[in-house]
Amino acid sequence: MKIDIKKDDKGQKYVELDVYGYDLINNPLLNKGRSFSHEERVNFKLRGIVPPSNFPLEEIVDKNFQVILDKSTDLERHIYLRSLQDRNETLFYALLNKYIEKIMPLVYTPTVGLACQHFGQIYRRPRGVFISHPNRDAIDEILDHDYFDGTEVIVVSDGERILGLGDQGAGGMGIPIGKLSLYTGCAGIAPNKTLPIILDVGTDNEQLLNDPLYIGWRHKRIRGAEYDEFIDKFVTAVKKRFPKVLLQWEDFAQPNALKLLNRYKNELCTFNDDIQGTASIVVGALLAATIASGVPLAKQKIIVVGAGSAGVGIANLILDAMVDDGITREDAYKAFFMVDRYGLITDNIESLDFQKPFSRKSSDIAEWRVANSQNINLLETVINSGATMLIGVSAQGGIFTREVIKALAKNTERPIVFPLSNPTEKCEANPHDVLDWTDAKAIVGTGTAYSPYETVNGPKRIDQVNNSYIFPGLGLGVLAIGATRVTDRMFLIAAKALAAISPVNHNKDGNLLPPLSEVRNVSRDIAIAVAEEAIREGLTTYGHDLNRVEIEEIIDDYIWEPVYLPYYLKK
Repeated sequence: MKIDIKKDDKGQKYVELDVYGYDLINNPLLNKGRSFSHEERVNFKLRGIVPPSNFPLEEIVDKNFQVILDKSTDLERHIYLRSLQDRNETLFYALLNKYIEKIMPLVYTPTVGLACQHFGQIYRRPRGVFISHPNRDAIDEILDHDYFDGTEVIVVSDGERILGLGDQGAGGMGIPIGKLSLYTGCAGIAPNKTLPIILDVGTDNEQLLNDPLYIGWRHKRIRGAEYDEFIDKFVTAVKKRFPKVLLQWEDFAQPNALKLLNRYKNELCTFNDDIQGTASIVVGALLAATIASGVPLAKQKIIVVGAGSAGVGIANLILDAMVDDGITREDAYKAFFMVDRYGLITDNIESLDFQKPFSRKSSDIAEWRVANSQNINLLETVINSGATMLIGVSAQGGIFTREVIKALAKNTERPIVFPLSNPTEKCEANPHDVLDWTDAKAIVGTGTAYSPYETVNGPKRIDQVNNSYIFPGLGLGVLAIGATRVTDRMFLIAAKALAAISPVNHNKDGNLLPPLSEVRNVSRDIAIAVAEEAIREGLTTYGHDLNRVEIEEIIDDYIWEPVYLPYYLKK
């Protein structure tokens, strides 16, 4: 939806409207709840249908936060927040901004996974677009609603690989909704510019197919050429309707994720957050971790557990960072050991695809002491490789055992351990256990939220290595500067920008990442760095003579703040 925001002679923003009464208060992008002024109530025919009391936004924010605290479960809190978002976007984001450390785990991970599993039960009001395969020839019509006119960023999923929960079908819509909430909450991209989409191609989840409340198309997932044709119809329709849109692919299964990214990355401004966004936040946190450890990235030995598109994406970006630091690509590959559910990946495996560059030569590991050279397990890999860093994106809960972590700690004074899978039950290790097993010497980052760890100096925040530190800021930079493409280099630039503001730059015992309360400032820094990179690569209409101050002004002018602007009648 396009909203006509203008400025008066003093530079103050206001909105001109020709929407009245119930049409106004039922529009979540425009509704002010009990905060409409007297003049607005008169001009927009709200007297009698809005309670006569008037409360400032700040007071209503605090009242709603107390309501959330009074709920008995996180799922109930998520439902309340979604309902609030559906009736008053400004209030929802003002609440998210003020209490982001408490609210974000309810809006997104870990609670969003539970919400996807129960999406049919908690569904209340329409949000976003459900494009089902039976409607494949009506996509142009579906996207043609006037309400979508202001769309600048889309998050799309087909629901097949929701977090570590697998196939959630159309219930996966919770992910695009949640991700776009973070675009707005963490980076200030106006909510009227966001559009969540689920591509409903069926589900292989029998529990959903048998659920009378399942909201999706009751059909086994389509695959192969039929699936590819459907996706192509969707992308063609998006390019036609929103030619300058930023399209983010989210939670597609491994066989499709990298294929779709490679298929369309040169056709429109697009990226895959699971592959590229995850890699960027991990590299940003790892660069900070190497400062804390005192061992530079080029001298680390790295085990990545989980050889899917996310794991390989992380490894590729770490490798790029190493090359940026001056070592050859050939030498950088020697630092990696990729482990999947069947053990260390070696050149003996015939079914390798995009993992192949990271496979170890059998000749290189011939002297390793292992029980079975055809199936070298994680513990054996840690011991024989001399690994100093352990990254988990395997969705195998508890695979980082005490024995594995103890072995890692023998290789280095300060081991780096990132169990990144989510939700919580899929996490490779509890970070509190990792710290206990290493006498608190490990440098830990997780993919989901955990309570602080008690140290002799008091509680210390567990760093959540969450994509929300990266993709909102990257999106802000791309959209504000009008970039036509998203490049791999932008994700490395974003990672370095994040590492540059890490607390460890001032205190090696500090956190790797700034607190979530500072995430909007983090997003702004990343947006500036990404915008500069887009200009360097010639991907915008702006010339190379645009200086940093001018870039900052462009970005600041683009940022939306959750405040109630005055409403005036459209002339």
